[in-house]
Amino acid sequence: MFRDMRGTSSNKYSPQLYIYKVYWKKNRYDMEIIIKNIDRMKKLIAIAFALVPCLCMAQGDWEKPVKQNQEAKKALFSKNPANEDPKYLEGAVPTVDGKVVFTLDKDVPGKDAQQIYDIVYNVLEKMTTAENQFKESQVSLVNKKEHVIAARYREWLVFKNTFLALDRTVFNYTIIANCSDGHLNMTLSRIFYSYETERDDTNGMETSADEWITDKYALNKSKTKLSKYSGKFRRKTIDRKDEIFKIVSDALEQ
Repeated sequence: MFRDMRGTSSNKYSPQLYIYKVYWKKNRYDMEIIIKNIDRMKKLIAIAFALVPCLCMAQGDWEKPVKQNQEAKKALFSKNPANEDPKYLEGAVPTVDGKVVFTLDKDVPGKDAQQIYDIVYNVLEKMTTAENQFKESQVSLVNKKEHVIAARYREWLVFKNTFLALDRTVFNYTIIANCSDGHLNMTLSRIFYSYETERDDTNGMETSADEWITDKYALNKSKTKLSKYSGKFRRKTIDRKDEIFKIVSDALEQ
């Protein structure tokens, strides 16, 4: 049996005391490490709570980037508005013998045939060099004696133009103006489209207005909505026709 470790006069420890000392020192060392780790964790938790408001604020300013080609890769044809403007619906595209013909019949009081002819000629000539025109646009034929002007245009008809996408068609049409004393009869007809023919992923489309934007092709059965495919052609063609007729009318009223 070992002697009582408290009653020994030796400088050496008894096995029991040695074990106790080693065990106590080891555990004391482990406890100090644990206490230090706890203090460190407390500091990290305190820092984390302090940063939470900043992270919440920053999160509201960040978002997943949108690839630039996402909009550009949309289908050739897009949906039409839910409530369509009546100006584009039934009867908006008149036909003569199955051909689309828009007509401007305008009284011009106080001006004779030559005066009207000169004004209209200047407007039509100026149009040939306007924005979106091709070099083929020109006043093709005139009959000064009969006061008749024939002009052929080839231009870009733009459906949508944004930073990411450009949607447009080549728009061909003919304008014939018959001038008489106090009156102008002007038609816009022979409309033809060339759409997306330069794209690599599709062959595009070439068609006439007669087979694309009339009530038969461009409206639904109830005549309340534009077609998903040809609707935008009908809408933009009517807008362009209105624009041209207004330019001519304004010039005659000056």
